Amino acid sequence: MTKDPSHFLTRVVDFLKDQQSLSLDGLDLGPELKFEKKISYVPENLHQKNNTSVQLSKHMPDPNIHELTIFLESTDKKMDSMMTQPNKKKMESMINHDPLQLKTLTTIRENMGDCRLCKLCQGRKNIVFGSGNPNARLVFVGEGPGADEDIQGLPFVGRAGQLLTKMITAMGLDREQVYICNVVKCRPPHNREPEPEEVMACEPFLQSQLAVINPDIIVTLGKHATHALLKEKTPISKLRGVLKKYHNIPLMPTYHPAYLLRNPAEKKVVWQDLQSVMKFLKLPIPSSSVSMS
Repeated sequence: MTKDPSHFLTRVVDFLKDQQSLSLDGLDLGPELKFEKKISYVPENLHQKNNTSVQLSKHMPDPNIHELTIFLESTDKKMDSMMTQPNKKKMESMINHDPLQLKTLTTIRENMGDCRLCKLCQGRKNIVFGSGNPNARLVFVGEGPGADEDIQGLPFVGRAGQLLTKMITAMGLDREQVYICNVVKCRPPHNREPEPEEVMACEPFLQSQLAVINPDIIVTLGKHATHALLKEKTPISKLRGVLKKYHNIPLMPTYHPAYLLRNPAEKKVVWQDLQSVMKFLKLPIPSSSVSMS
């Protein structure tokens, strides 16, 4: 890495301009840039106020620069006049893991716009925001969209979604009475697991969805959704069926419907989990066995 900060910064800006990842009037951030809070040297010719700084990291094709780091942090303000107000608020939300504090699901979706906060935007067909009752007492949170969801722009519409619908019906409800969403809003390529930075990029939107809906209880479907909300890595086999809390909202972890398609014998324990949710919501429990096949 070059030792001359001014020369290094010039190369950084030139690279980002070439990648169309940075607009100096608005600091429009590209999908592969990652924020970290840190203080570092900022040359005077950058015209920052109050030693303001932001750190961005990116692997560079230049063999002499393996990691790109720019710092922009202020002692009295986190962002400066270089940042437009909308980008400033969105960036601060990402850095601090705070909800966007918007008042409706519609405004949250509008705030997402054509979201490009992580690399999942590169291959998606549609953002899969969520669907259902905005005042739902029960929210299901899954991992991320699959191929069918990516095409339709709706969560849980493939084979796993059909099974989820049967699970909801077995509870005496329908999909219009609950709300369904995912941890990440864009399909990971080849249905791979979401990467940590992708989960982090979507986290403010999910937090805001749950804050606006404020359900009586959340059901997380599978290990990825459960780990993302509970911030722990205990195996889902040990977490499922045990009532937890997410920001003071009761949360019931259970297996993902896709897992049940591969392991149908586990439907029995998932039904037990759902019955616990029904008891919590004071819903009637069927006296006879219910099929989720």
